[in-house]
Amino acid sequence: MTRSLSRRDFLRRAGAGAAAVALGGAAAACGERIERERASSFRDPPSGILNFANWPLYIDSVRHEDGTRSSPTLTRFTAKTGIRVNYREVIQESDWFYQRIEPYLAAGRPTGWDLMVITNGVTLTQLKENGYLVELPADLRPNFDAHAGDFVRNPPYDPGNRYTMAWQSGITGIAYDPEAIGGPIDSLQALFDPAYRGRVGMFGEIVDMPNLAILATGVAPEISTEEDWRRAAELLIEQRDSGILRDYYQQTYIAALRRGDVAITMAWSGDIFAAKLLGKIPERIRFVIPVEGALLWTDNMCIPKGAAHLADAITFMDYVYQPRVAAQIAAFVNYITPVPEARQVLERMAAEEEDPEEAERLRQVASSELVFPTDTSNLHTYRELPTEEEIRVWDEIFRPVYQSA
Repeated sequence: MTRSLSRRDFLRRAGAGAAAVALGGAAAACGERIERERASSFRDPPSGILNFANWPLYIDSVRHEDGTRSSPTLTRFTAKTGIRVNYREVIQESDWFYQRIEPYLAAGRPTGWDLMVITNGVTLTQLKENGYLVELPADLRPNFDAHAGDFVRNPPYDPGNRYTMAWQSGITGIAYDPEAIGGPIDSLQALFDPAYRGRVGMFGEIVDMPNLAILATGVAPEISTEEDWRRAAELLIEQRDSGILRDYYQQTYIAALRRGDVAITMAWSGDIFAAKLLGKIPERIRFVIPVEGALLWTDNMCIPKGAAHLADAITFMDYVYQPRVAAQIAAFVNYITPVPEARQVLERMAAEEEDPEEAERLRQVASSELVFPTDTSNLHTYRELPTEEEIRVWDEIFRPVYQSA
């Protein structure tokens, strides 16, 4: 099986992505005609169609001899349920995608999508607060009830899982090269240490960087105040202006680690695990959860208002909570699966695998703390911004930090 690094290491394809989202808008016209005839219901028999918008490289995939790719999970789902999945990798980031579907939602028109994956944070909050998400039927997700991990049940950003079910999760922490650093590190303060001047990488974006900086000041971001935000911004500005910062990165921080441009950087757990597994960075590179804590984020399946195929959507959402299905996905994407029982399935898959290299890879996934964390006590969630005023203030405080670099 040929694999790529991860969906968060995927080069953003703005042109292709915009065209694909536009297809979703075109499909909305058809969906609008259907909606006028009869509103969709979770209690209806599945229609046999599911339009699913996801991030790139975020589901299991195999390459065929003719060069095409397909997902075993989607193939098996269709064989079992008769539901054909129109799966599109059109989400480059949550806010980017939201800006393209919001005009349809605001006008009360279908977006063309029945299911989408949105990261917890500002965008998901806006979708909920604006009434743009469909409430899920609690009695139609038996696999979720039986197998979902505690950390994805009743999350603070969606009490009772009224609107969301986790797709995958990840951790934002620190990655570093112990040879370049001269030893182990365990604190966020290393990101702001003059000893590493010119060798520190940060994410140039509006969610992870601010929340991690708030943690560095000793404050839990989920309960932080505007005063805390300003103090964190001052720390980031000092880091930038004093030359400690090498650069702000998006997807390119893995390459910067490999080249030695940075010795320490903000990092996503799945990226580091997959990069080491595939030999993209040296084995000595370490990912750590700092003593101050790290950020646990979750990409969530949710249904936009006006979706034409509700029964098909909830059928798929619950289907992927079967341990074997969750294991198949986790083995490819290398992020935190919402189904802890998938670990035992991966161990069995490794024992049954005839290819020694693939068996070893499966064992590494099953034993990884970055895919199956055993201790989440020091993990924090993003600061929720439930009002437009809070979003405006947050943006005014943090966006100039990296846009002025």
